[in-house]
Amino acid sequence: MASQHNPNLSKNASLVHAFLARHGSPASAYEILDGLRDKGISAPPTIYRALDQLVARGLAHRVESLNAFVACDHPAHDDANGFAICEDCGSVQEFMDPKVVSALNALAKAQDFDLRHATIELAGQCAACRVEASHV
Repeated sequence: MASQHNPNLSKNASLVHAFLARHGSPASAYEILDGLRDKGISAPPTIYRALDQLVARGLAHRVESLNAFVACDHPAHDDANGFAICEDCGSVQEFMDPKVVSALNALAKAQDFDLRHATIELAGQCAACRVEASHV
């Protein structure tokens, strides 16, 4: 990802987004802070404000079970997203499936519930770790 400032984001949000995109795995706010100290960011509230801006714009997601953030792989969607989280290596793959969104909307409608956003987190083992485990 280019390190140029996105004119639609604050400077700090652009820095945080670039960090998440480079990082390639979930990062806590404090990991982001440590990674951006050399860019002049030295306070946790600065990171949290930037993350709030990125999440609100669909450019990043909070992975609740890890208390960490990832850059969004599918910025065109904003109503539901999911993550497959490897319990061995910690990798996180974002997924989006219209069938899942449709099923969630149907479940919400059956409960007379106005669904605004849903996040699904799957915990298990990624293909690379399964292969490695089978060779041990």
